Amino acid sequence: MLGTFTYSNPTRLHFGKDSLEALKEELPKYGDNVQLVYGGGSIKEIGLYEEVIAMLEDAGKNVFEDAGVMPNPTVEKLYGGCEIARGNDVDLILAVGGGSVCDYAKAVSVSAYCDEDPWEKYYVRMEDVDNDIIPVGCVLTMAGTGSEMNGGSVITNHATKQKIGHVFGDNVFPKFSILNPELTFTVPRYQMVAGIFDVMSHILEQYFSGTDDNISDYLSEGLMRSLVHSSRIAVENERDYEARSNIMWAATWALNTLIAKGKETDWMVHMIGQSIGAYTDATHGMTLSAISSAYYRHIMPYGLARFVRFAEVVWDVDAAGRSDEEVASEGIERMETWMREIGLVMSIAELGVTEDMLDGIAEGSFVMEGGYKVLNHDEIVGILRESW
Repeated sequence: MLGTFTYSNPTRLHFGKDSLEALKEELPKYGDNVQLVYGGGSIKEIGLYEEVIAMLEDAGKNVFEDAGVMPNPTVEKLYGGCEIARGNDVDLILAVGGGSVCDYAKAVSVSAYCDEDPWEKYYVRMEDVDNDIIPVGCVLTMAGTGSEMNGGSVITNHATKQKIGHVFGDNVFPKFSILNPELTFTVPRYQMVAGIFDVMSHILEQYFSGTDDNISDYLSEGLMRSLVHSSRIAVENERDYEARSNIMWAATWALNTLIAKGKETDWMVHMIGQSIGAYTDATHGMTLSAISSAYYRHIMPYGLARFVRFAEVVWDVDAAGRSDEEVASEGIERMETWMREIGLVMSIAELGVTEDMLDGIAEGSFVMEGGYKVLNHDEIVGILRESW
């Protein structure tokens, strides 16, 4: 049964091969000073940087570059970005890149005018924003995080061995996002499949909670079936536009808050995966794939009916003459087969995790209470060992 909720998503999306042209209509809505945020320079290699710069110049903007955003943006990088924003009275932060670049841009947007340490305020104490926020726009080059249409922002603090996400309200959502699936063609295969599983994991985190008849679960099942289908095509032909566009659109809808409505949601895989990332700087989607099998096998007995449904609806498992446990287990096995098929990491050891890290990773994993089983420290260590 759906409970009472409010749904609001103010992000304006421009999708398709010619969607970058929409930047010309968006830029005049903001002041003269633009902070251009991007990563390691791949946008220059594909010519996107020159296109964006030309549009900014044509719109009469003063551009202040903030390059070098890493896959796991650090708190030190955040502090530097805030200095750029404040020092140049920035009117718009334009993020050009993948989810980490978008995450970082949102972190700068809320932190630039924060009157105390934003790490402590937003990522440790998880407080709401009560200061001026700089608007953010995104030009997306990788599908996976959904950061282009939500208020999420993940920052890493290597000194404290913490990687923490804060989900801000819709006042922090990007004002607009530009999604051209062709831009994702340039992403290395490893990053493409990591992004695909990030999408799957976002859906699973919301799907494996609750026992009611909820429309959100039907939407999730459709998204998962589409994602599996398109991913198989994409790994065979990385430039298949239809497959890559479906993956990109699924990524957006997997985490723009829609399918969470009426749900408690889980998020333990992400909490453990982010803690792994704090220790190893491993690719986010791969930290999720490496622990998902062990995690879902661990909680399966506590949400057995939903795992049976997952097996039947998403993976077409035939339940005739079989126990619920057998059906649910085969569903996870089929998911594992698909994961190996597309080239995902299945062991945390492959990500650089050593045995002496396990206790610290477990300690750094925030325990969530929305799933079928609330984990204790020892259970998290056990899941990590199973994944190792």
